[in-house]
Amino acid sequence: MATDTTSASEGTQDSPAEPVLHILWMNGGLSCDGDSVALTAATQPSIEEIVMGALPGLPQVAVHWPLIDFECGPEQGADNFIEWWHKADRGELDPFVLVVEGSIPNEAIKSEGYWCGFGNNPATGQPMTTSEWLDRLAPKATGILAVGTCATYGGIHAMAGNPTGAMGVPDYLGWDWRSKAGLPIVCVPGCPIHPDNLSETILYLLYQVAGQAPMIPLDEALRPAWLFGATVHEGCDRAGYYEQGDFATEYGSSKCLVKLGCWGPVVKCNVPKRGWINGVGGCPNVGGICIACTMPGFPDKFMPFMDEPPGSKVSTTASSMYGTVIRALRGFTAKTADEEPKWRKKGSELLTGYKQTW
Repeated sequence: MATDTTSASEGTQDSPAEPVLHILWMNGGLSCDGDSVALTAATQPSIEEIVMGALPGLPQVAVHWPLIDFECGPEQGADNFIEWWHKADRGELDPFVLVVEGSIPNEAIKSEGYWCGFGNNPATGQPMTTSEWLDRLAPKATGILAVGTCATYGGIHAMAGNPTGAMGVPDYLGWDWRSKAGLPIVCVPGCPIHPDNLSETILYLLYQVAGQAPMIPLDEALRPAWLFGATVHEGCDRAGYYEQGDFATEYGSSKCLVKLGCWGPVVKCNVPKRGWINGVGGCPNVGGICIACTMPGFPDKFMPFMDEPPGSKVSTTASSMYGTVIRALRGFTAKTADEEPKWRKKGSELLTGYKQTW
């Protein structure tokens, strides 16, 4: 998917060259690459539709993505993959969007070695740390997209007791950071990220760079507001059971999972509403509790997992009390509504209440 700029910049005599928007995907942070893997499952839109320009109005895109750039090696191969980053550092790629996957360790807390890096410095032959790339490229980037909970808020690597001092991109660059184009850091959390949430955000940013979309609307945690504006509970198929005070006591039940440890009532995430792939799947939809992986406080503030959340104990107790009454009343109504009216029967007499006028 790495495309040289020369072929796109030559243009023709009759039309000016179409500028190429480069997407530099850096997975050199602390992560499992699960967000890269997730993007391959996106369908609305798919990564192929974005890269091939199959959607109207998209700028020409060159995606430099380690996961599928099989022709290139980090420092050798058919092409020098890391050279695209050096080009961006030298100011030779403009515009470009920097995608960061993985949390950023604090390289300043030790006297030697490094926590993680991405390619080598051609001048020294030594690894270039992920944080050094951020320092170099952030001032030159048109925008920065942090993908997955590790890159957005630190994730598992940033939990209490970690030795790396890991943090998310906004923690490293600053929550008020703005690109040279005036864009804030865009965070799309998830562990792993929802495939379509990521591809849809990439699509929005591409349209914005092309001047066909307004400033991307973000919430206080820098998440796209249209994707993270509602809680898991508000989009969950099991929410009606909560309101009736009807809770699952074991896995495999179709009832509300709060008492099994689900944090859905307070977590901002659209997975139950959207499904995972093509509307199918999603944690509570398939019987899994929500462990709040899209929240800045994850994981520390939501552990221990599989224990009933402290705040829910009050609400579930209240729900159980009035839910018992509600279920009884609804059961009565359902029983009477589940029977046909008495006038629907054979016979010589009209029982509907109609008054004959002849």
